[in-house]
Amino acid sequence: MLDLLIHHASLPDGRQGMSVAVRAGKIVEVAPGPIAAQAHQTVDAQGLLLSPPFCDPHFHMDATLSYGLPRVNQSGTLLEGIALWGELKPLLTEEALVERALAYCDWAVARGLLHIRSHVDTSDPSLLPVRALLEVQRRVAPYIDLQLVAFPQDGVLRTPGGLDSLTRALDLGVQVVGGIPHFERTMADGAESVRLLCELAAQRGLPVDMHCDESDDPHSRHIETLAYQAQRLGLQGRVTGSHCTSMHSMDNYYVSKLLPLIAEGGVSVVANPLINITLQGRHDTYPKRRGMTRVPELLAAGVNVAFGHDCVMDPWYSLGSGDMLEVAHMGLHVAQMTSQAGMRDAFDAVTTRAARAMGLADYGIAPGNTANLVLLQARDVTEAIRLRAARLKVWRAGRLLAESAPQQVRLDLPGRAAAVDFLRG
Repeated sequence: MLDLLIHHASLPDGRQGMSVAVRAGKIVEVAPGPIAAQAHQTVDAQGLLLSPPFCDPHFHMDATLSYGLPRVNQSGTLLEGIALWGELKPLLTEEALVERALAYCDWAVARGLLHIRSHVDTSDPSLLPVRALLEVQRRVAPYIDLQLVAFPQDGVLRTPGGLDSLTRALDLGVQVVGGIPHFERTMADGAESVRLLCELAAQRGLPVDMHCDESDDPHSRHIETLAYQAQRLGLQGRVTGSHCTSMHSMDNYYVSKLLPLIAEGGVSVVANPLINITLQGRHDTYPKRRGMTRVPELLAAGVNVAFGHDCVMDPWYSLGSGDMLEVAHMGLHVAQMTSQAGMRDAFDAVTTRAARAMGLADYGIAPGNTANLVLLQARDVTEAIRLRAARLKVWRAGRLLAESAPQQVRLDLPGRAAAVDFLRG
């Protein structure tokens, strides 16, 4: 007896009429056509898209839903956002941090987002945000895989005792080593911070995820150092460079050298389309730079590229809802990924490629993997992005976590009464 049997499903790779069988929280069979078996729950997908859950490989849960506290970012710049976060930190309480983060996790589940990597600020020696998010991680473990990155927001060398605070965060149970080399006082200090933090990760057997070159300055080139250290220390496949927006402003000759180095270092790159397009280029008049890193070129060079949400209603970004399809939608527009292959890459950037950047081994619709699944009101990945499709059902280990009604509108117009079919536009 199966626990769950889903049939007549379309899969992200284009297969149609597929059945997925689940027992004891695991996918036991994926097959074309019907599966002859009894199940406690049977779902007719009616040809709609069945996807693995969405993954957000770059987020800041300690700041989420704090918009307007203690004031609003008037300039919309990255640096004012960092300054505003500095003003907010003395006012934070562990209880409020936990409450806001849990509220966001509810939003995430409703959107089919079950894997999140969140950076947590380690700059204050009190480590209050770290303790709060470790508590959130414990509470949401039954339904969200929450990874935490020790992130020295004010610079690990620039902040007195910064390396000690980050190390203590790892001792408390934070699982990923972070950094922000472009925010150190000098380029040399930035390069030194990359070396120190990568060596710390290698010593502890931990992955690395650094904010890297989140700048319009084409001479901010710490991703090169990160790729070198990943290769030197044997960290290939366990290192991520997030943002990398300076690459947007670099000259093409240098980038032609840089892309193979990133690929050789086994470094994943996470772009954050909603936030990169908002924060970057603020000092430009016209023409105004887009600011996002070179996604198609990185993909063509064999680099794993994912998209992150980064911020939701915080000092840096006033909008957002935890919808990774919105992220993919913005990403394909900014990167001009409007071919069929490009749109599939954009969907992969918030699913399979994001899972790879996060090091998720038990992911995807295949026998033996945990039955984490999302049924979308769309027939394929392009349609899912175009419509930001409703998440009709969300399962974690075969257990239904959330469901919503299909999006339908009944029109009653003069001389014409009709139902809008969102799947056909």
